[in-house]
This record gives sequence, structure tokens and C-alpha cells, in this order.
Amino acid sequence: MTAVCGGAGRTGGLRVVGGDPDPGHGDRGERQPVGAGDPAQRHLVGLSADDNPLGLDAPAVLAVGPLLRELIVAYTRDTDDRGPERRRLLAVLRDQLRASPQQPLRLPTATDPRLAAVCAILHADPADPRTLVALGAATGASERTLSRLFRTEFGMTFPQWRTQARLYHALRMPADCRPVTTVAHRCGWSSTSAFIDVFRRSFGHTPGTHNRRSP
Repeated sequence: MTAVCGGAGRTGGLRVVGGDPDPGHGDRGERQPVGAGDPAQRHLVGLSADDNPLGLDAPAVLAVGPLLRELIVAYTRDTDDRGPERRRLLAVLRDQLRASPQQPLRLPTATDPRLAAVCAILHADPADPRTLVALGAATGASERTLSRLFRTEFGMTFPQWRTQARLYHALRMPADCRPVTTVAHRCGWSSTSAFIDVFRRSFGHTPGTHNRRSP
């Protein structure tokens, strides 16, 4: 598990997302909901606007050790719980967040050449709408083989990886020369509102807010 943290702003608090952003929501191509048994299920920890233990003002990726992982899973298991045990969990979780090293915002690299070929196609054009079947036909691999490789190498499904890849490319686009609508379509979302929704739920604020904070 990695944690993607959205920087706190004036109107919303810090969000810590353990696992992967919601896959396939509003983007072109395949959609697959994240179920309870999915190894890449998302776990969202929301902190108030004045509670920002990392002092972040922009999205960041943290390395998640075994203890922090279990704390995130345990804390998000019952979001209706307001008891003292859950408050103590949050206190320890905050301490672990402070001690977790930040990592470069990047996507994992494929080792299998068949998987690497598919990833290269989508890195070159994040808006490519082809299904995994079509991408497999273009690279000489079956859909079943590629699905297995996405899970074994990245720990996520193809739709989940594609959503992460599109968010990654959206973050890397120059903020001063591309409006949000252009970024959304070039990265594969069928509408600007869908892109904004995925971005906000992943990082805690809108693409426009992120652009204004970027140097």
C-alpha cells in the first residue's frame, strides 16, 4: 500500500488515501468497482482543515509501512464509530504519518515486456480508449495474461492502473498553459466534471486549486 495525501486547504482538511483512487470513475474505457475483497481497495482518512500533521499544501505520496497500513485499515473499518478507541487509533495514525518518508510522485515500472509494452502505449497517450483486449492484440498478449500481470506486478486491476496513470499525467501537465478542460480530455476523461470529481476525491481539492498552488 502507498498513501496519497492531498494538501489541506482553507475549505477542507487533509485526505489520506490508502490504496488506489477510485478506478474507472468517469474516464473512458473499462470500469470496474472496487469490492471488499479487492487488494487495491481504497481507504480514506479525512482530517479537519486545522489538522495537517505533515504540513502539506500539495498532493504527496508516502511510503506505508506495515504498522501504518494496519492503522489505516483499522481506522476506516467502521466510519460511524466515535468511541475513544478509534480516537486513539487516529492519534497513533497521525504519529505514523509524520514518520513516513515522502516518495516521488511516480508510477511503478513494469518488468514483464508484455506489460511494459501496454504501459508504454498508455503513457504515450493517456486518452487512448482501447480496452485491455485491444491493447493485448496490439502487443501480442492475451487479456487474461495482462490482467494477471497487472495484479501481480502492480497489485491492482487494469482499470485501476489506468486511472492512476491518467491522474499522474494530469499532475505533470504544465499548469500555466493548459486549462482544466484540456487536461481532462488529453488524459482520457470524457468530461471535465468527471475529471474534477476523481481528482478531488483522490487529492482532496480540485485541479484548479492544485494549479494555483503549483510554482
